[in-house]
Amino acid sequence: MASTILVVDDEPDVELLVTQRFRAAIRSKEFFFLFARDGEEALQVLKAHPEVDIVLSDINMPRMDGLTLLKNLQTFDEQLRAVLVSAYGDMPNIRRAMNLGAFDFVTKPIEFEDLEITINRAIIDLGKVRENRRQRETAEHEKAALSRYFSPNLVEQLSGGEAAIDFSGERRELSFVFTDLAEFTGLVESLEPEIVVPLLNEYLSGLTRIVFANGGTMDKVVGDAVHAMFGAPAQQLDHPSRAIDCARAMDQFAEEFRRRAIDSGIAFGETRIGVHSGLAIVGNFGGDSYFDYTAHGNAVNTAARLEGVNKFLGTRVCISQATIDGAVDFEGRPMGMVTVQGITEHLAIFEPIDADHNSASRTNDYLAAYRLMQARDPGANQAFAAYVGKHGEDPLAMFHLKRLLAGETGDNVVLPGK
Repeated sequence: MASTILVVDDEPDVELLVTQRFRAAIRSKEFFFLFARDGEEALQVLKAHPEVDIVLSDINMPRMDGLTLLKNLQTFDEQLRAVLVSAYGDMPNIRRAMNLGAFDFVTKPIEFEDLEITINRAIIDLGKVRENRRQRETAEHEKAALSRYFSPNLVEQLSGGEAAIDFSGERRELSFVFTDLAEFTGLVESLEPEIVVPLLNEYLSGLTRIVFANGGTMDKVVGDAVHAMFGAPAQQLDHPSRAIDCARAMDQFAEEFRRRAIDSGIAFGETRIGVHSGLAIVGNFGGDSYFDYTAHGNAVNTAARLEGVNKFLGTRVCISQATIDGAVDFEGRPMGMVTVQGITEHLAIFEPIDADHNSASRTNDYLAAYRLMQARDPGANQAFAAYVGKHGEDPLAMFHLKRLLAGETGDNVVLPGK
């Protein structure tokens, strides 16, 4: 690729001398020369030819001299290189030129061998600067791409090369959080795009920030749903606790968001969340042309199924025993034993205790009724009825009471279609 050089000099024979001296380089397309008679004309040429690499300018010219031109060059591409031509011994102007950012200078009468060496030095220096910029832009692009998936602190490690992480794939114990927004399709159909788009973006941005705040990795955003994982790509021994903390924070955010939306006249639905931990294969499944860092396995599918369990139990957050076993200081209550699609054994699931249910009396009464149901004790019916009468609205307690009144016993929950 030819280097473009703008020669600025008011002497009429300069163009002829330059084209004769560099005719071989011009013929081989190593150099391409443009010419201007003074600084003002040079600025016009630069505006018309942003591809100029080097400005070779005399200092003493009419209308606009070389030093004034040099000041104006600061508004152009920072990669532009300026070489000033001055009379031998004119050190004050040479010093001023260097202070104004000139790359180098040559003296009159011009020694063309010296000029060619100076031009080549400028081209080499320019090549280094451009390569550094290319690498910086590539790094910034990669960092922006990583920011779609990973928390900011992990992005800093990955972009800085501090974390030795293998994206090729491995089987690892992970925790997964899946969310879904109830009744959002109907909301989309009933509202105008200028309302739906910013509403959904604000909602998803809030959930994403919570994932990142807990050190999680964004797997996917599918419509109104968020899929997140913990424990990859960086190892996190406390990934179950992080997943639970994330789910609880998501639930709090989503409920506050829903109340604000309802207050503004928008029938925003509940957010349902499923959390599960287990072995999965994690890595880049996007091939050579697309980066898709994700996980596959029954643990992923189970987390997605547990999110759906909430719909039938009247709850918002469903956490598996597998996650709770790896967590610290979990506060919650048993929801039941369920079988999800693809898993043959029953899973013990739990609901975290939120601020609305966080009282010792309420929790103890629920646990007492649940234990009676678990033991298939006929007194479970009365215990749940008494609980509902005492504590009021509680979808999970009402779910079990209806089961018991329909003749079911025990805590094995049969879900429709499961």
